Amino acid sequence: MAFDLDMIKKVYDRYSTRTAAARKATGKHLTLTEKILYAHLSEGDAHTAFGRGIDYVDFAPDRVAMQDATAQMALLQFMQAGRPQVAVPSTVHCDHLIQAKVGADADLSTAKDVNKEVYDFLASVSDKYGLGFWKPGAGIIHQVVLENYAFPGGMMIGTDSHTPNAGGLGMIAIGVGGADACDVMAGLPWELKFPKLIGVKLTGKLSGWTSAKDVILKVAGILTVKGGTGAIVEYFGEGAQSLSATGKGTICNMGAEIGATTSIFGYDEKAATYLKGTKRAEIAELADAVKEHLTGDPEVYANPEQYFDQVIEINLTELEPHVNGPFTPDLAWPISKFATAVKENGWPVTLEVGLIGSCTNSSYEDITRSASIAKQAIDKHLKTKAEFTITPGSELVRYTVERDGYLGTFESMGGVVLANACGPCIGQWARHTDDPTRKNSIITSFNRNFAKRQDGNPNTHAFVASPEIVTAFAIAGDLTFNPLTDTLTNLNGEQVKFDEPVGIEMPIKGYAVEDAGYQAPAEDGSKVEVKVDPKSSRLQLLDPFKAWEGTDLTGLKLLIKAKGKCTTDHISMAGPWLKFRGHLDNISNNMLIGAINYFNGNADSVKNELTGEYGPVPATQRDYKAHGIGTVVVGDENYGEGSSREHAAMEPRHLGVRAILVKSFARIHETNLKKQGMLGITFADSNDYEKIQEDDTIDILGLTTFAPGKQLTVVLHHKDGSTDSFAVNHTYNAQQIEWFKAGGALNIIRRQMAS
Repeated sequence: MAFDLDMIKKVYDRYSTRTAAARKATGKHLTLTEKILYAHLSEGDAHTAFGRGIDYVDFAPDRVAMQDATAQMALLQFMQAGRPQVAVPSTVHCDHLIQAKVGADADLSTAKDVNKEVYDFLASVSDKYGLGFWKPGAGIIHQVVLENYAFPGGMMIGTDSHTPNAGGLGMIAIGVGGADACDVMAGLPWELKFPKLIGVKLTGKLSGWTSAKDVILKVAGILTVKGGTGAIVEYFGEGAQSLSATGKGTICNMGAEIGATTSIFGYDEKAATYLKGTKRAEIAELADAVKEHLTGDPEVYANPEQYFDQVIEINLTELEPHVNGPFTPDLAWPISKFATAVKENGWPVTLEVGLIGSCTNSSYEDITRSASIAKQAIDKHLKTKAEFTITPGSELVRYTVERDGYLGTFESMGGVVLANACGPCIGQWARHTDDPTRKNSIITSFNRNFAKRQDGNPNTHAFVASPEIVTAFAIAGDLTFNPLTDTLTNLNGEQVKFDEPVGIEMPIKGYAVEDAGYQAPAEDGSKVEVKVDPKSSRLQLLDPFKAWEGTDLTGLKLLIKAKGKCTTDHISMAGPWLKFRGHLDNISNNMLIGAINYFNGNADSVKNELTGEYGPVPATQRDYKAHGIGTVVVGDENYGEGSSREHAAMEPRHLGVRAILVKSFARIHETNLKKQGMLGITFADSNDYEKIQEDDTIDILGLTTFAPGKQLTVVLHHKDGSTDSFAVNHTYNAQQIEWFKAGGALNIIRRQMAS
């Protein structure tokens, strides 16, 4: 649980020499992002990678964090690497497998019983290999990291797409797949394509109903779900310095929804206050000594257009509260226009559930602002019309807000406190509904609202807003209600109006907790035995993937041509499937069951060319595999958007899919495919997507001379005897091509460890 001061000192010692060398090499001033990246270049790249326009670069992250759903597969892979201990500080957080159903105590008890096998496995692996283990109920990974491990100027990777939450404390924190985490835990450099830089200048100051959540909701509306792809977003300006550290964490967290590699704020007094308040004053002292390196150069912020690839300016004083959605987090509506949008689009007006909390908005400040609205409902004799749930982000926050009376306030206005876990945000929600086919509306303070994301129901219209806006809507039960201007009729028949929310940034009496939920690893893990029952339905030891056979890929069949949005939720659903995250064969039964088939408009219904019949995607693919036939998955734009889950790459690999051909990839998913030895390629001309026919036999040529920057060729053999041929692109560098040839990056790691 303790942070490593010696490690942080070593990181800070690199800053002065690395930034000086970078300025000399580039002849220019540096952004904060560049300073942190340059300070974390691995030794091999330390003197060669300064400057922009470079391609893939090797970095040396300071730590690794993994949530329990992805940690299972990551640690199963690490067990094959041949190391006795992790090479960098690493932690496992049990937050994804707890289903929200009744309330915190009962749900946590059920989870410990249902998931005992998995929790015991994770605890024993952590014990053996030197990882810190955060038990179920300890909290959501990103909140726990912010409270315990994040530090200004550090670099962390995490097996969850919302790892950038730590950017609120000035850390470059990037979501990755488990294979990347395995590399770093094995002591290998971590590779990243050097990002573009987007600068967001914040002026003015928030007031009234507007909160930090509205900043990122506004940015999402500007950049869309893929506008930040390949970029790091750096926030700066007087407005940035006025935001709390946890508010900054909210903004960075939801940067995943614009496709950004990560987001970051510089070190300032707000960060120092939070570090001191979470018993890390020593880190604040170290940061104060090198604070000029923990923010961008003044010249950069004075003339940002010269240093960033794109600059956005937002005046916080003029910013309105926003509500984003439905079905996508970048459909942004200022609150003054939201009611009209609801009516014009025919979205269900009646609000059925309001949910606050999650890794994005569960800080002490968030809870107190929301509770100030809940208290008004009690005092003004308002009855809460919608169901209302509260998900604390960590046991530290939960214990503190309970001590200070805020949980009691929520319960008095009809709220239900859920466990300190992801819960409904990731689909771990046993929702109470009398008609799952009814079109309905919910509103959350979460980060994602894709169709079926929260409750598995395609008829649910999910909207995203700040916790205080969500609370007000839940009380009103009506999406056309504007809490800033409208009144409600109370139990006495009176018209009453909400006052502006009031929050407390840091607890006046300080944070408190009885048991944070941390378990330190064994001092000597060599005697710890990790057991996996071969009959288990939830855990399965891995077999290495086969190496490439050394030839072009010919005679492939089309498995599915996915139409429209195809996120990792479509490729490998969460919810009830989370229980199989440690069993590759069982979870592969959800492969692409949410993707829409271009040829019939249905999900989980594709044509089996061996039988001529339509059936589920996984079963069809298993039939092809049994007959030794490889397949191709074809997709649309930003394929693999969303969660970092590498299962979306491992399942096709396991079942015999040979290539993924799409218009464009989301960053993490493309890397995950490469790590697993899968061929991920893109149309050189996106119009060629239309040439793919349902009964095609497909060849992929040029692999025998596979090289960086060199196009491959796809040949389509149509059922009528005609053919189409076109070029496809790839982004594989020399090292990634070796992953492909070896059958996956892990095969190379194992070979290196054995030599």
